[in-house]
Amino acid sequence: MPDLKQLRTVGPAIAMTAVSMVLTVVVVVMWLGESMHWGVALVVGLGLDGGWLATLAYERRLAAQGDHSNVVTGVGWGFGLVATGVLVAHALGEPSPGAWLAVAWLPVAAKALWLVHGLWERTALTARALDSIRTIQQEARDEAAVARARLRAEAGTEETRLTAVTEAGARVARVQAKTAGDLAGAWSVLEAARQGDGTARALTCVTERVTPASQPKWALPVWESLTGLEAAPVLSDADLDRIVAELLDSTTPPMSYRDLAAAFRKAGHAAGETRLRSAWRRVTTAAEAGA
Repeated sequence: MPDLKQLRTVGPAIAMTAVSMVLTVVVVVMWLGESMHWGVALVVGLGLDGGWLATLAYERRLAAQGDHSNVVTGVGWGFGLVATGVLVAHALGEPSPGAWLAVAWLPVAAKALWLVHGLWERTALTARALDSIRTIQQEARDEAAVARARLRAEAGTEETRLTAVTEAGARVARVQAKTAGDLAGAWSVLEAARQGDGTARALTCVTERVTPASQPKWALPVWESLTGLEAAPVLSDADLDRIVAELLDSTTPPMSYRDLAAAFRKAGHAAGETRLRSAWRRVTTAAEAGA
């Protein structure tokens, strides 16, 4: 017994089949009744419809078992085409064939509706499967909505961060520009003062008592990088101990650590306070042990 959902497709097929069968019997009786007994014509029409119903019933049985036969399907389409041919031939023999030709396609249309119903049955799903599909689709929509919201939030955060960084960079650039302007103004004032007519006379008056014949020369300080200065070589522990020992042996009695540190740096050597004190302790300890 078909359910309500199946009736959506099987109902039109059944109705179309019934109409086409009745129409086929009537046309056969009307067409052949002129040349033979109407009972014989009725038997011919019913035989045509009976063959069609038999093949349709067998095809439906195979479909219910999940099987299919191309031979049965071909025979069914053959009966439908024969019925359509009978209707078309009868219509062409009538004085007004338009009305009969308008209904001649009903057998083929009924067969096509049964084909659509068979396709629906092969693709139909249970309510549980449909619920699972709807659940999966809803989960996919939810995940897509969450992903879109996350992307929008991340985009807004990134836009805010870039705006803040840009504004901070603009503020720094403005401060640097203002500082550069102030510094340029200060250097301009110093340069104007150096090039002024009264500057040399003022400096001469101040320095005349010390160097009466000298002409003061005042140059602006020059900013230079420290890349030209060479760093002092790093002394190893052995070299450090040797230098400390030489400084201690140079005086009698040996100098204290404070005097040694001053003499060490006065000689042009460089070392950290911790390393120098450790070297002094090693040398003094070794001297005491040797004594």
